[in-house]
Amino acid sequence: MTNKTILILGGGGMQVPAIKIAHSMGWTTIVADGLSNVPAKQYADYFENIDLKDTDGMIQTALKYKNSIGLDGVFTAGTDFSETVARVAKAAGLPGISIEASINASNKWKMREAFNLHKIPSPLFFTINNKIPLDCDNLGENGIDFPLVVKPVDNMGSRGIRRTDNCEELKIAIKEALTFSRTSTVIVEEYLEGSEFSIDALVYENEIIICGFADRHIFYPPYFIEMGHTIPTSIDIKVVDEIINNFKNAVKALGITEGAAKGDIRISRGKIYIGEIAARLSGGYMSGWTFPYSSGVPLTKGALKIAVGQNPGNLKPIYNKISAERAFISIPGIVKTINGIKNAGKDTNIKNIFLRVDVGDSVKFPENNVEKAGNCIGVHKNRSVAIKSAEKACREIFIRLEACNEITEKFLFGHYQLWVENAFVLSQNVNIEALENMPDFELSRTNNIGIITLPELNMESVFEWHGKSSETAFKEVFDIVSMENENTILPVVSKISSHKIDSVDFYDGGIVLGKFFYRAFLRGGVQGGVWAIDTLRKTLEEKKNPLELFARWKDY
Repeated sequence: MTNKTILILGGGGMQVPAIKIAHSMGWTTIVADGLSNVPAKQYADYFENIDLKDTDGMIQTALKYKNSIGLDGVFTAGTDFSETVARVAKAAGLPGISIEASINASNKWKMREAFNLHKIPSPLFFTINNKIPLDCDNLGENGIDFPLVVKPVDNMGSRGIRRTDNCEELKIAIKEALTFSRTSTVIVEEYLEGSEFSIDALVYENEIIICGFADRHIFYPPYFIEMGHTIPTSIDIKVVDEIINNFKNAVKALGITEGAAKGDIRISRGKIYIGEIAARLSGGYMSGWTFPYSSGVPLTKGALKIAVGQNPGNLKPIYNKISAERAFISIPGIVKTINGIKNAGKDTNIKNIFLRVDVGDSVKFPENNVEKAGNCIGVHKNRSVAIKSAEKACREIFIRLEACNEITEKFLFGHYQLWVENAFVLSQNVNIEALENMPDFELSRTNNIGIITLPELNMESVFEWHGKSSETAFKEVFDIVSMENENTILPVVSKISSHKIDSVDFYDGGIVLGKFFYRAFLRGGVQGGVWAIDTLRKTLEEKKNPLELFARWKDY
């Protein structure tokens, strides 16, 4: 194949497959990113530290390479800069979609207008910006009412997107969404409850070739967090065909004639709605990982070839496997250690484990798809096996948080991210009664830390965010904090004798935790339980009085 030179916008992990595939074809790669230390930099032949929003700078860079070593195409995947790609391609005389089409596919306002013009089924909406104030009393004039969804018109990864159920929430959501919009504009649209799907496609000479149809798994309202996807879809083929037909009409309505198209589709109230169409390949590990694993089709290779004006080649599936991508998340805090990666990778069905956080990083319960802690991908010919492998791998990974962190404390005991449902909610009356009658803490006659047990924790049928039962999670807390060294064994006790707190020196005895532990554990799962014990240990090691710690937790 004739050597080509390709300019790839974005240097994150989502762009690495494109660089590697380009090299496999003997091409030269130029990678541009606004950050200087990005994963793709080590793979690129040339690297340019340019903000992707700097269209003029990107054009000048493209022309520089075109006049020196030659340039045959411009490409991106997993970013929201298809307009920059189109403008650079036009300025350098390279293949690409029209600037108008790129704007339609990048700006949700323009996208919705194009959909309405061509009668593409999509949510009802109106726009808000600094010049168009919100008037809750006149929402009916737009034909919609609560619940509503607020979105920046020009961002991706679910940044700034949330559901609102009243005017007060709407005002807060609009203010937040505006901070994520480069044009200080948001759309407010009707909320559509139902199943969600993602589609990847290539477009060559006006032919739209479907290259991936996945079930999306969305959780944690009022936000829309994709905790994974499974490809191919499991829905009825007749529904698939109807969705694809609507998707193709939407691609044409936006004017995407060459390149890639990625769509988010929802079925609500028995009707198909086109959520969004982007003029690029998908992020979220679909185009670069799960679809190729599932089908054997090198989707990114086809997209790269279209970007330089070549036929994408044969895109028919070679085989039919199931790819399941699942995410793992964290409660708020600072990462102390990350364990379990090796165990998670022992399953031969696990193809990849992606860590998105590192030791020392600040983490939070995700409010968008960028804030997840990592992802695991399982592949198998059997759907349930692929899914179980990916989910089990996520459960193996444990992110331990730094003790005594104020944000973690406020999440577990206070008022931070109250929209997050507790990891566990007790349902067995015997456990509820036991917890109600349990002391916050007691003194122990040993120098260890203990926990009062709940009598029938094994009878609880509740599961936390990654699918761990309360019994399994409790045992995991016990294992983590009891195996570190001989002097910090964590005994579990069912009965303790009361002592007068103010007459005993804490540093000569131990503490048996009751309600204080369970507040942290039921709220934050394994992470919460371990953090509470780590914080207590650190308090004792620093010769501080834990009564002050307990008093603060009780005051929340």
